[in-house]
Amino acid sequence: MLFPQLALLLSLVLGSLLYLLTHTVHLDRLQSVCPVESRPHHARDPVQFPFRPPQYKRGLRQDLRRGNTSKGQLIQQLPHAIIIGVRKGGTRALLEMLNLHPAMVKASQEVHFFDNDQNYGRGVAWYRRRMPFSLPGQITIEKSPAYFVTEKVPERIFRMNSSTKLLVIVREPATRAISDYTQVLEGKERKNKTYHSFEALAINPSTQEVNTKYKAVRTSIYAKHLEHWLEFFPVQQFHVVDGDRLISDPLPELRLAEQFLNLPPGISRDNLYFNSTRGFYCLRFSRRFSKCLAGSKGRMHPDVDLAVLDKLRHFYHPFNQKFFQMTGRKFDWP
Repeated sequence: MLFPQLALLLSLVLGSLLYLLTHTVHLDRLQSVCPVESRPHHARDPVQFPFRPPQYKRGLRQDLRRGNTSKGQLIQQLPHAIIIGVRKGGTRALLEMLNLHPAMVKASQEVHFFDNDQNYGRGVAWYRRRMPFSLPGQITIEKSPAYFVTEKVPERIFRMNSSTKLLVIVREPATRAISDYTQVLEGKERKNKTYHSFEALAINPSTQEVNTKYKAVRTSIYAKHLEHWLEFFPVQQFHVVDGDRLISDPLPELRLAEQFLNLPPGISRDNLYFNSTRGFYCLRFSRRFSKCLAGSKGRMHPDVDLAVLDKLRHFYHPFNQKFFQMTGRKFDWP
């Protein structure tokens, strides 16, 4: 019984060494990150691999599911970092891109542990079992966008681990609200149900003012939600990601996230390529394996009355300024 296990271990080691050798030889031959002529040329960044390469993680997960190997030193850890929001800000894209780093392992599904009373009542051991297997020293990360706007969540995370690193990805607030509406609208249309226009929901018909009772509008008041989080965590434990920039030029945002997580650079421009058909970046794990986000990402937004859009942006402006002051990061929002 011992010989098959040793053979499997040896094959994994040889596979990792072979990847590193072929990656070094062929790195310069990879397609440019963006074939669109209008995009500027960037020098490639040196990539350090303090842990196993990405395709090793995939192969190991497959072996565990098939029962072809023992868990050995693999463990399920509580998350060291959590992407707490914001809904329709780019949480899935951020999670998948960070998972390109060899030192990161992600929970594939939204766990909704801290915002769901039934799940929370199942205890921390249940939560840990929802996490992926990882090697000691790797960083486990999960994302559940509802965390950011759910009042009970900050205290619950604090009780689990007061040193948890928290990432928040935001977009221009009015654009994010429209994206939020668009996702709900699409769900209604799939069920052949009618739905109000965005204008009818975002503006109170009686007062003609912004309707803060509409959840999509309320979620974009970032400063209000962050204030509650700061009652439990210092601002240094938060990292704010520019969701608009992550769409247009992701690597600089990923570099900042790596620094926040105390990781050496492990993601290069060769891991990202612009898909001109879909209009956003996709992920390249190796020369033979790449993937894009689900087709539901990057939905076309409905046209919104410009007067309503202006009213929304005027409403959000003071909250945006406060958010900039709280986080120390400023965005080019109207």
